Amino acid sequence: MATLLIELGTEELPVKALPGLAQALFDGVLSALEKRGVAVERGAAKPLYTPRRLAVLLPGVAVEQPQQASEVFGPYVNIALDGDGQPTKALLGFAAKAGVEWTALERATDAKGERFVHRAVTSGAQTAALLPEILREAIAGMPIPKPMRWGGHDFAFARPVHWLVMLLGKDVVDGEAFGIRADRFSRGHRFLHDRQVWISTPDDYVEALRGAKVLVDAQERRARIVAEVEAAAKAAGGSARIDADNLQQVVCLVEWPKAVSCAFEEEFLAVPQEALVATMEANQKFFPVLDDAGRLTSRFIGIANIEPKDDSEIRKGYERVIRPRFADAKFFFVEDMKQGLDSMNAGLASVTYQAKLGTVADKVARVAALAEAIAPQVGVNAALARRAALLSKADLQSRLVNEFPELQGIAGRHYAMQDASLSDLSHEDRVAVANALDEAWQPRFAADDIALSALGKVLAIAERLDTLAGGFAAGLKPTGNKDPFALRRNALGLARTVIESGLELDIVQLIDRAVDHLPESAKSEPASGTERMAPTLYIYDFILDRLKGYYAEKGVPVQQFNAVAQLEPRSLYDLDRRIDAIGIFAQLPEAEALAAANKRILNILRKADEEIPAIEDKALLQEPAELALAEAVEAVYAETGHALAKGDYVDALAHLARLRPRVDAFFDAVMVNVEDAALRSNRLALLKRLADRLGSVAAIEHLSA
Repeated sequence: MATLLIELGTEELPVKALPGLAQALFDGVLSALEKRGVAVERGAAKPLYTPRRLAVLLPGVAVEQPQQASEVFGPYVNIALDGDGQPTKALLGFAAKAGVEWTALERATDAKGERFVHRAVTSGAQTAALLPEILREAIAGMPIPKPMRWGGHDFAFARPVHWLVMLLGKDVVDGEAFGIRADRFSRGHRFLHDRQVWISTPDDYVEALRGAKVLVDAQERRARIVAEVEAAAKAAGGSARIDADNLQQVVCLVEWPKAVSCAFEEEFLAVPQEALVATMEANQKFFPVLDDAGRLTSRFIGIANIEPKDDSEIRKGYERVIRPRFADAKFFFVEDMKQGLDSMNAGLASVTYQAKLGTVADKVARVAALAEAIAPQVGVNAALARRAALLSKADLQSRLVNEFPELQGIAGRHYAMQDASLSDLSHEDRVAVANALDEAWQPRFAADDIALSALGKVLAIAERLDTLAGGFAAGLKPTGNKDPFALRRNALGLARTVIESGLELDIVQLIDRAVDHLPESAKSEPASGTERMAPTLYIYDFILDRLKGYYAEKGVPVQQFNAVAQLEPRSLYDLDRRIDAIGIFAQLPEAEALAAANKRILNILRKADEEIPAIEDKALLQEPAELALAEAVEAVYAETGHALAKGDYVDALAHLARLRPRVDAFFDAVMVNVEDAALRSNRLALLKRLADRLGSVAAIEHLSA
């Protein structure tokens, strides 16, 4: 075994693509080695990369392939040998092709008879000889964003390639990539060590580059950045806000990180801090400094890619580049406050939401009507819900949101806290409305929290109901990767808000109401398909489809989800409780047998070509097993009725589990489809009552394999 090092040196690679490119090269090399049977001891190996290089460092790679065994079948004996047992031309030709005398061939027998076979064992190839092709194969499998060409070459890569290191043990591998011959010379930091770095062996690679002011291990760079940022923030009297995505991008921007503590004028703190944070993180990749209460301070931390003796010029540069953006944000905020929410709202009437669905103002009116209807069901003042909903999109007309789209809702919250049009509200109600304008957009992304306040939940639900109803009515059903109105995200956001808030809402009724509020132009010009025949149920099924993935991520088996979804509970929170209950039931020893029995019962009932009575006639019960089952069914109806009424599905299923012995005994001893029509009909009635109660919480037959 020997250590393997492959390093591709390039111009600065795309920041967001860099980790994926490094992982793809690493995985590609491992896969190509494995495909060729070359043994690898990867240990704790991982992709290594900086903005200017992608590297694979494997601590143990076999220096040659294992022996290669081959087996080639030739002609059958009756064709290979003549009547005197001498080789025919067919056999001699096969032997010549194999490079041996025919007498050295072995024989093997298959279904058609005995035939000649050539078996050979050859030495494996040297790994060094295989590596150039392995590298080409790995590069070919990389997801290159917008491949670039350079010079007069025909090949392309993410960025121009300038050097190639390929070492197996202490030896340079004879190979090339992108027209560059492999050697042992890497490159140091572009500014701090702008010269070649001799790599004696792959084991020296990480330390050799560290000496050249390059931290090639991304995890080491990340740890250094975090440590330096936290120390600088502490020295500035606060704590750093380290956003994971921002940190990852900074890791991909530097090779030798150094924190630089900076400041801006405190007058900018009058601007909503989210705008300032967005500018620092998204535009400049800086780290804001917060006080003990989590409020933004006038300090921030930049990460330089050099190690200066005096960082004052770098600090001035960082402060200078951020000041115009902050000044713009301040100007936008001040002008928006002069304009006011009512004026912003009026502007929505001139903005088209969607051709069939009218303007944004039309959408706001529909959302307000829905919010007003939902509010009393969750203990929220209907008038306050309507008022908040009517302001929910006003900030889309603000200068601040036009410049920072990610601040939609957040900007509205700040404006509502100071806007004169809300001066008639108590402080408590003003705060509630302001927070709701922000929370109406939650969850903004997959891992985001749902709205916190009750009023915020009402707006979030109403907004998504209208978006779903309008989207499907306008024929904007998602297809493949296309989802222009984000209907998938809205469906899941709606479901999460209802479920995670524990709200008992009739979602089917609410979808109906949302559809009714749509303009006639959307209703009368149909999209094609099922959604036009039953738009409410179609949207409901669409929401259930999104929930299938939601519960799968929580570890709920698809069979359990389907068992509950088949009942189509009108309350999504009720659906959630049923899923929890069926998960507990599935762990019981009786679950599998009862699920199989219910599947059998449903098959029997499905095949019955007669009208089945609503209840069995006790006078027609003859066999001891059917008498016992009828008694047990009667008892379980009484036992589970109250539990089902109050939604205690765990208790209801626990009672149903106790039916198993009686059900098993019934099928062992009783024939259902007997000749006597009255007996047959009575037994079908008993089974139907049993099936109805077994399926009262979920269609448990889905649990049967």
